[in-house]
Amino acid sequence: MKRIASSLLAATALSFAAFAPASAETLSVVGSWSNLPLHQKFEAPFWTETLPAASNGGIEVQMTTHNQMGIQGGDVFRMLGDGVFDVGMTVADYAVGDAPELEGLDVPLIATTADEARAMVAAARPMVEDIYEQRFNAKVLAIAPYPPQVVFCKGDVSSLEDLKGKKIRGSGRMTTKFLEALGAEGVNVAFSEVPGALERSVIDCAVTGSGSGYSAGWWEVTDTLVNLPLGGWDSVVTAVNLDRWNALPEETRTLIETQIKEKFETPAWDSVAASIATDTACLTGNGECPAGKPASMKLVEASEADVAAARKILTETVLPEWAERAGADWVKRWNDSVGQTTGVTVN
Repeated sequence: MKRIASSLLAATALSFAAFAPASAETLSVVGSWSNLPLHQKFEAPFWTETLPAASNGGIEVQMTTHNQMGIQGGDVFRMLGDGVFDVGMTVADYAVGDAPELEGLDVPLIATTADEARAMVAAARPMVEDIYEQRFNAKVLAIAPYPPQVVFCKGDVSSLEDLKGKKIRGSGRMTTKFLEALGAEGVNVAFSEVPGALERSVIDCAVTGSGSGYSAGWWEVTDTLVNLPLGGWDSVVTAVNLDRWNALPEETRTLIETQIKEKFETPAWDSVAASIATDTACLTGNGECPAGKPASMKLVEASEADVAAARKILTETVLPEWAERAGADWVKRWNDSVGQTTGVTVN
């Protein structure tokens, strides 16, 4: 029986080999959160369908996500650099413990529209590419956005002033620093644990994208949506291990770069502006919700006074503190790129 089983396995392997392209490259790919729209609408279709089809069978992809693997977001790019997998993607803010200069990719409150965020990311990209090469032995392939990171709160909140004294889960280190400068208490809670933490009153509020909050059911345990991008746009970086990249044929590298820009990065950015309106409608019930059952959260729009107060905290406290962590060379690069684009500079 063992000999028969061995023969069958060998025959099966030979039959698969006969149909597989002789020069096919197999890439192991780890995506971002499997339950969020960015992965479901853009990441998974691109890697599992679009790219293999464009390569005519020259590229095969084995894909999972970091949450399906059971690894922390902060470990993704560290493991990528070590060659555990070929391509990884997750929120850049998860990696700032290894690269504090990377916080400059997604500064809260300096981009309030999708167009401004896109320009900010484009300006930061050369700096980000160098950070990933130096820190993670990786090449950046794409930077895609989550929607603006807004505030979900239990109870009635009507202004930025009302956040003082509350325990708030931030979406990144710079956001947490901002909340603390505002007078709130920044609390570190994993994204998947937020609903439970809100329900048990471990935290009073939490920051994430409106679409992410809807998909994860945060509206079931909160009452108020504060529409101010306190957490920036939570940029998601897609990168490939540099050694693996350099080992690929030049035509394969060119194909991947062209396809990922045209079929993944650009469509993801193009969809953001429209998704902001529909995500807000899904959370508040004010408008059509194509994603499912609408919630009934109270929507609080930031006032001019809120925006002015937030900008003051950002420029006088948060950015100078980041400058100390990042170092003078990176701050100069940030000022000359993102600062020039946004009109905000760090002394």
